Amino acid sequence: MTAALRQPRRTGSRALTTPPAQLVPPTAPATLVVLASGTGSLLQSLIAATEQPDYPARVAAVGVDRICPATDHAVRAGIPDFRVAPGDFADRAAWDLALTEAVAAHHPDLVVSAGFMRLLGPRFLECYEGRIINTHPALLPSFPGAHGVRDALAYGVRVTGSTVHLVDAGVDTGPILAQEPVAVLPGDDEASLHERIKVVERRLLAETVAAVATRGIVCNGRKAEIPDE
Repeated sequence: MTAALRQPRRTGSRALTTPPAQLVPPTAPATLVVLASGTGSLLQSLIAATEQPDYPARVAAVGVDRICPATDHAVRAGIPDFRVAPGDFADRAAWDLALTEAVAAHHPDLVVSAGFMRLLGPRFLECYEGRIINTHPALLPSFPGAHGVRDALAYGVRVTGSTVHLVDAGVDTGPILAQEPVAVLPGDDEASLHERIKVVERRLLAETVAAVATRGIVCNGRKAEIPDE
């Protein structure tokens, strides 16, 4: 069964698609909420992309799970930010609900996980099913998890890369939207390889978000496609 990108429940945002396989581009720039946990380098590059006049999306808010430099990028760009820290809640379910509600307040068309180092909860995943985009510094399904660059080096691969994918309940297991290879060079360590991957990752994320914002996504089982123009 083919399923199209669906409107999130209870958020009031507009759909990027109508029923399955009938994709309708948004009439205005798509609204993004970006989630981050660290330095915010991916966030910074995405904000820069959205500031271009022809970019088909804008960042409505930045959410973090801890005090981190990512919020500095939001402040400098005049973008609202919010923090939903797991330690402020009695349990994971309460945090899941709070994060879902905090994001929903900004009525996003898409949620972008840009270095967000938390597994999203079931309520959040249900609310934004098919609209959460993540980036990973390896060619999935190889080397998922928090140490993709280190694991690729340890395995001895000659080529790794960057993957942009949809988020599901697993760890880096959602349908793949885009990939680009990066060669492993003699003498590479984790830091040098990761820096080259980041260059690709920043561009690939901005390109993929723009394509999804313009043309939507059609999923058929494990396969996700961004239709041609």
